[in-house]
Amino acid sequence: MALKTILPGKLGFGAAPLGNMFRDIPEQEALATVKAAWDDGIRYFDTAPFYGAGLAEIRLGAALAGRPRNDYIVSTKVGRLILDEVEDVGARDLGEKGGVFKYGRPNRIVNDYSADATLRSIEDSLKRLGIDHIDIAFVHDVAQDFYGDEWLSVFESARKGAFRTLDRLRDEGVIKAWGLGVNRVEPIELLLALEEPRPDGFLLAGRYTLLDHARALQRVMPMVAEHELAIIVGGPYSSGALVGGPNFEYAPAPPEILDKVARIKAIADRYGIGMKAAGLQFALANPVVAAVIPGASRPGRIAEDRAALDQSIPGDFWRELRSAGLVNPAAPLPDAG
Repeated sequence: MALKTILPGKLGFGAAPLGNMFRDIPEQEALATVKAAWDDGIRYFDTAPFYGAGLAEIRLGAALAGRPRNDYIVSTKVGRLILDEVEDVGARDLGEKGGVFKYGRPNRIVNDYSADATLRSIEDSLKRLGIDHIDIAFVHDVAQDFYGDEWLSVFESARKGAFRTLDRLRDEGVIKAWGLGVNRVEPIELLLALEEPRPDGFLLAGRYTLLDHARALQRVMPMVAEHELAIIVGGPYSSGALVGGPNFEYAPAPPEILDKVARIKAIADRYGIGMKAAGLQFALANPVVAAVIPGASRPGRIAEDRAALDQSIPGDFWRELRSAGLVNPAAPLPDAG
């Protein structure tokens, strides 16, 4: 089932921060953040076993407990099993994202994209979330940023295992949809080039943002459109860099990114436009994008995201960004002609 027919709105909730991403978030603050999202009307929640070694799923489940299950959509991910045994969190090999979840649970994380592991992963997620079904399953991180030179062999393992298993579960009605949840464009290109199986859409984090979108525009967005599928944009604020944070791509932002942020902000300030508004509305202007899912770890962030989505932005702002070379010439822009 196509993602656009499943998702209940343009704004969803990215639950990675609930796994203690970058900081040790108090339990009540995490639960209050989900409640704020619910009270705002958000009904799509994305999580993963990887986020805090199960912590984000546990917290999301606790926050949604008692809500009518048919009133909201949940996506989670497969590809990593969370074991009962513990490990040294600091010794984990997480590719480019080494310390992102150092405050999460110490449970051992095992990468496994086989058919059996896919089924077990979904069962484990259901238990942690405390629900009887998930709506969307994404195959998590089959890309270079986690597996380096080995990524193609990991992708092949997922093709034989997770892809076919999720394709069958979708056809059987166990899940509504499946796809990839990645931070790179190449795995999406590779999957769409296959004869089978047939995914329903993708969660692409960090690759279609105001700060980084040129590569996605070249091939991935046209390919997704050609297959009449859709993309959910994760990380629309580029790990916080766009809105004044120190990180880009889960690491300290390099000087060229900080300079780009400063240039965009100078123009935004002249128009009285918030950087969150510019980031969210840029991503949603592409017709392939079905929703954006900013991460939030504080209740007040939800109202900020909603206001950013609703803020009126004149076409002149976008035209000025384009003429300054701050957005790709091929990028669809809201109301900019």
